Amino acid sequence: MRNKYRRSAMPFGSVQGARKIFLAKERGGGAHEDLVALDDASFDFEAGEFVSLLGPSGCGKTTLLRMVAGLMPRSGGSIMVNGKDVDGPYGDYGFVFQAPSLMPWRTVLQNVLFPMDVLKRNDAAARNRAHELLALVGLADFASSRPHQLSGGMQQRVALCRALIHAPKLLLMDEPFGALDELTRLEMNDLLLNIRKETGASVLFVTHSISEAVYLADKVLVFSRRPARIVEQLTVNLAYPRSQAVRFTPEFTLAKRLASEALGIVAPTAAGGAH
Repeated sequence: MRNKYRRSAMPFGSVQGARKIFLAKERGGGAHEDLVALDDASFDFEAGEFVSLLGPSGCGKTTLLRMVAGLMPRSGGSIMVNGKDVDGPYGDYGFVFQAPSLMPWRTVLQNVLFPMDVLKRNDAAARNRAHELLALVGLADFASSRPHQLSGGMQQRVALCRALIHAPKLLLMDEPFGALDELTRLEMNDLLLNIRKETGASVLFVTHSISEAVYLADKVLVFSRRPARIVEQLTVNLAYPRSQAVRFTPEFTLAKRLASEALGIVAPTAAGGAH
């Protein structure tokens, strides 16, 4: 499949030479040396593009995600989103963390609407949108339920709706399905692709799973161990719409092989491959 996200004169998002250094005096615990968590990360992404950030634990993927969100200051380089320099938190993104972090005293609907409470936009239109999102993720009948009445996968669906309620153009996801069982995780993968199609949002998705990174993404960024660098950018040539059957195709196997080579898990093939 030809990649429909062609490089434009001004991409929707651009990370150039991004660095993050945690100073010894800020780290505490008797640290005597500065810690270079991220070193010279550079990539662009287009509007509507899905980008997986793949690499070992502790290599700086979450740090980069937080820098893109403006939740953590960078030590160097530049980060631009939608034509604006990211120098602090801004409103046009949704963030889905590893844990759902739902408020136990609020109903499912009230949890989804929480960002609109903060923005003082919890009106009829917002409530209608919340119900639409809950229907999209299969939770229309659980709007009045409390989080403790839901499974882990259902709670993560609520968290996803909460991140989307204000119609952000960018969705940042920090390994949101890592704690789910395999079957639920596969279901959430398909749900996420459907939501991306429905909303048109760009997605930056952190994962440790090679299969998940390839299945979801238009592009996979492979990170080295700390101090993290992007050692490979792989274009995933798998047609949409995707289904689980694609995991058994030669194209999927090749993409996983290339990602595994970039991670140093397997030795490169003699013939190499087209990235």
